[in-house]
Amino acid sequence: MEAVHGNSNLETKKGKRLILFPAPLQGHINPVIQLANILHAKGFDIIIVHTKFNSIDQSKYPHFTFHSIQDGLLEHEASTSDVVDLMIKLNGNCVQPFGECLANLLSDGQTKPVISCLIIDSFWYFTRELGDRFKLPILAFRTVSVCSALAFNSLLLFQKLGYLSKPDSELEEEIPEFPPLRMKDIPVIKSRYPDGIFKLISSILESNRAASGLIFNSFRELEEPALTKISQECQSPTFAIGPFLKYFPASPSSLMEPDQSAIHWLNKQAPKSVIYVSFGSTVHLNEAQMSEVASVIANSVRPFLWVVRPGLVRNSFRVENLLNGFLEAVNRRVHIVNWAPQQEVLAHPAIGGFWTHSGWNSTLESICEGVPMICSPFYGDQLINSRFVNDVWKIGLRVEKGLVKGEIERVIERLMDEKEGKEIRERVLSYKEKINACTEEGGSSQQSLQGLIDRILSF
Repeated sequence: MEAVHGNSNLETKKGKRLILFPAPLQGHINPVIQLANILHAKGFDIIIVHTKFNSIDQSKYPHFTFHSIQDGLLEHEASTSDVVDLMIKLNGNCVQPFGECLANLLSDGQTKPVISCLIIDSFWYFTRELGDRFKLPILAFRTVSVCSALAFNSLLLFQKLGYLSKPDSELEEEIPEFPPLRMKDIPVIKSRYPDGIFKLISSILESNRAASGLIFNSFRELEEPALTKISQECQSPTFAIGPFLKYFPASPSSLMEPDQSAIHWLNKQAPKSVIYVSFGSTVHLNEAQMSEVASVIANSVRPFLWVVRPGLVRNSFRVENLLNGFLEAVNRRVHIVNWAPQQEVLAHPAIGGFWTHSGWNSTLESICEGVPMICSPFYGDQLINSRFVNDVWKIGLRVEKGLVKGEIERVIERLMDEKEGKEIRERVLSYKEKINACTEEGGSSQQSLQGLIDRILSF
């Protein structure tokens, strides 16, 4: 873990309060808390406003002030896996409670330090009007990669060009306006409302263009062309200050408790021998997909650390039956946990590869630890991240045909045993070194962080 360097203008920042408003999703809460820690270490007082849904454990962050707001979700709405529908509902439900919370926080400015700005997860597009009403500058934090943000911004264009209705025979074609993406990589997120994703994305884009700046958990050496393009598109200052975990480790705000037995088991394995398998906190497999993954692992001779979280497959009774027989077959070669301390796992010398869903947080953590990836994307930004991992950065291999046993086995072999895999490993280690350099004093991310601080102090 690296220190947050420097204390320039620390006295100026003391007494400056910032409000951060994370979206209540696992992959969004963690990076917002990390960002809050980075800014707190730079001298700012931090206020976290959060919904009742997936609320944050405040006891883990005594250095922050927390305010909880009602979100108006019914029980069945809170348990949905339809992220698009969920965020559109929350953007409607939270207007009044967040507005009242904001008014109360701003009204105590005579007795407490001034609030400099509001830093929102970009999913909270409704906040734009409140920022205008209260004359409060807003900075938008995009929790995806810069490449993914650009792809999402292009969704309406892709729809207009007819790319979303391409027949299966044309899905492997490259998108002329967005190489190296293929038609099958367009990041449509399924929702019960067909136009929901377009409403969400257009609202986010409009909000971003009105923001006083965009923040990314990325670094210039990885995504420089995309950073230049998105700055031009949104006409806002852009701050790539990541990877956040180089300043502070992953926050303890996980909605699931990590199983430390994963580390004890890894301690008994040979260096670079284990394939770590985790598909994140929101992906769901059907029974056929689960069986394919289990078959790949069972038929291999390699050791695997496999995360099978509650709800990974909806029919949990069948999963338990499958795993009972599975564990007998693989003996001690495979270790299964409900949830793993991922950053610690990826840093372990026994890890030789990461079979991942290619969420952005997981992708960054893998690069930070120099671990090559086997990418099995499912939807949304995972499709973009995995394409860039495979085609542009060349630090992993993408499984192109979904969870199909034969192809997965071949990809594992290429990564772990062949010259191609050795070259991939060397490249990802090179990016690890670049990360270390860019987060040191004078590095690109440190310079961008100072630019962000200067921007906040200018309000």
